[in-house]
Amino acid sequence: MNAAEAQASGERENGGSTGQPLIELAGVARRYDMGEVTVTALENVDLRVGRGEFIVVLGPSGSGKTTLLNMIGALDSPTEGTIRILGEDITRASRAQLFEFRRRSVSFIFQTFNLFPALTALENVEFGADVSGRPDARELAAETLERVGLAGRGGHFPHELSGGEQQRVAIARALATRNPILLADEPTGELDFRTGVQILELLHEQTHTEDTSVLVVTHNREIARVAHRVVELSSGRIVADGPNPGGPASISELRW
Repeated sequence: MNAAEAQASGERENGGSTGQPLIELAGVARRYDMGEVTVTALENVDLRVGRGEFIVVLGPSGSGKTTLLNMIGALDSPTEGTIRILGEDITRASRAQLFEFRRRSVSFIFQTFNLFPALTALENVEFGADVSGRPDARELAAETLERVGLAGRGGHFPHELSGGEQQRVAIARALATRNPILLADEPTGELDFRTGVQILELLHEQTHTEDTSVLVVTHNREIARVAHRVVELSSGRIVADGPNPGGPASISELRW
């Protein structure tokens, strides 16, 4: 069985689609010229993601995890290779085309939150839903804030919230877009264990209720136990990609 067949088999066993992949990277490389030095962030990356998969991307700092998310989310462009999302080749798309693609296709949970300081928690979440074209943005924002445990904090500004609360606002903003791809960079990094488990449950739920494909970057190997697939990066290359042996663990089994 070759790598593509093994990946397709893993998708069938773990909830991913076996039709046209939602995300497809072929031979993707990303290099940065730093004066006389060229830094390679990604090298010859092949990756296919089916609809409704929950994938954890593991690797040490500097392994290319965040760069990989930026490639998929059209925040950066590859030096080599091609990227197809929802069947659309975005490799050489214009800035305007990439903006439109992100608006309707991808949601982000950034490690640094990226909340608007002049907007309340509710308004931050509503902004995400509104940009994605949701007609019921205000109602959806209030509902999503309640789901992340912040129903009583919607009128507070980011500086009035703790780091963990700001992270939950950022997560609520991403969930409220209802886009088919959700990219999360260390989404539980600022959260206590109980809240982190709650957030993982919400992210995992998206793969079932919304048929969303979720990719989570983390250093926490314990989180990887609940994934449909685990992708490991080292020095910009994928060194392992496959389903969890025995299938995903229950979130209730996690401990960290």
